[in-house]
Amino acid sequence: MSEPNNKKSGERPGDPCAIVIFGAGGDLTRRKLVPALYNLRRYGLLPRDFAIVAVGRKDLKREEVVAKMGTDLREFATAPVEDELWKDFAERTYYISFELDNAQGYGWLKDMLKDVEERHKTGGNVLFYLATPPTLFAPIVKNAAAAGLASEEGTGWRRFIVEKPFGHDLDSAKALNRDLQTSLAESQIYRIDHYLGKETVQNILAFRFANGIFEPVWNRRYIDHVQITVAETLGVEGRGSYYETAGVLRDMIQNHMFQLLSLVAMEPPSSFDANPVRDEKVKVLNAIRPMSPEEILQQTVRGQYGDGFEDGQKVPAYRAETSVSPKSKTETFGALQLDVDNWRWAGVPFYLRSGKRLAKQVTEIVIEFRRPPLLAFGKIQIGELEPNRLILQIQPEEGIKIAIKAKRPGATMQLQSVDLDFNYSDFGPSDKATGYERLLYDAMTGDTTLFHRADMVEAAWRIATPILDVWGSIPPRDFPNYAAFSWGPAAADELIKRDNRSWRNP
Repeated sequence: MSEPNNKKSGERPGDPCAIVIFGAGGDLTRRKLVPALYNLRRYGLLPRDFAIVAVGRKDLKREEVVAKMGTDLREFATAPVEDELWKDFAERTYYISFELDNAQGYGWLKDMLKDVEERHKTGGNVLFYLATPPTLFAPIVKNAAAAGLASEEGTGWRRFIVEKPFGHDLDSAKALNRDLQTSLAESQIYRIDHYLGKETVQNILAFRFANGIFEPVWNRRYIDHVQITVAETLGVEGRGSYYETAGVLRDMIQNHMFQLLSLVAMEPPSSFDANPVRDEKVKVLNAIRPMSPEEILQQTVRGQYGDGFEDGQKVPAYRAETSVSPKSKTETFGALQLDVDNWRWAGVPFYLRSGKRLAKQVTEIVIEFRRPPLLAFGKIQIGELEPNRLILQIQPEEGIKIAIKAKRPGATMQLQSVDLDFNYSDFGPSDKATGYERLLYDAMTGDTTLFHRADMVEAAWRIATPILDVWGSIPPRDFPNYAAFSWGPAAADELIKRDNRSWRNP
């Protein structure tokens, strides 16, 4: 068998371990987790001594599960599947079935893990992945701990990866944290946000703190405002029953976008170890100015998409989607103006917007700089110039763009915007990834930098919950209020326009 290599990363493989996947029959496992683990094997970052234990509810034979996993991998893999690598995977994959709220099943799992450790030299290390509905997080952890599966005394490490959502408001987030911390140490809990596995998101830290030319101007003196946009052209795509309980504020803004904001606004950490980085991110979230109900009505906008046309075909309004109420009040678009009350950012507004069925799929961060105080170029006026912008592009293209002013060739002074453009494809061809590779690898090596800590989750909900409360108490009267494939409701444009600013619509 050809050995995988890790020359591209130069990093060591993860620790020997067994990887237990609760919810092994779900979409997340087959679409993301198994392809990501396979990629780590290709990269040489999965340990040589590993095993996968799939846990599901259906009474199936191991051979059936492995065969289905192989079929799914070939469908969802981001690169061609090598038969020999898959054979090694299959030989290290096991299956056990029980209801996840059945305490007895965890005793069976414990016995299987002992057998797996002897066969594959996993050193007693176990990575548990909870790819299940949130209602099962606490029961799984409680039962695992009662069976002795969470104890690290005299054995290897035991780590639990928990998928979002981490609660649906501040009270439920606190309750979930209490339930998890009753059975586990905080250091054992890895709250995963796949958004933070994207290359460009990770590169925000490198861009800010590895380049001395930007940090001196990264403050209120030179930056006018910050925009963060996460726009999707897709609708709810059959996830109507979930989306009806979530909405864009819970689904996207409260977690992914607040994390992007904290990376942009954080102070330089004392080191780039996990806790110093996460300490600074929490400080940013705690510094966001609380809004009164009146301010929430002025500084937030919500919307819901109507119908529209795509490639000549009519697409339905949100209320006509499967499993969505025809009178739904759920928002599919949200825009916020947030203020970070600290020395660096006082007076610099952060505008966030996200929505479904928008004009273009794009995720980007725009840092807009203040205009120069004076122009000595004859009749050219300050207000006539587009401001300098730094654009961090996260998806679908990953890159960095800086818009500056330059003189056009010729006898007269004519200024023109010029883009200094860098695309991550300039590094050369790279493998496609699922977004989970980095995070799974970090969990195997014990690096919690890109994972949410309990106080970070609660700080984010402390911002979002009052907005949800106001929105819930005053039902929208104008839904649907934006057409499919537009840039959202007119009120979102007014939100930023009243400050003599405008959204950058790529």
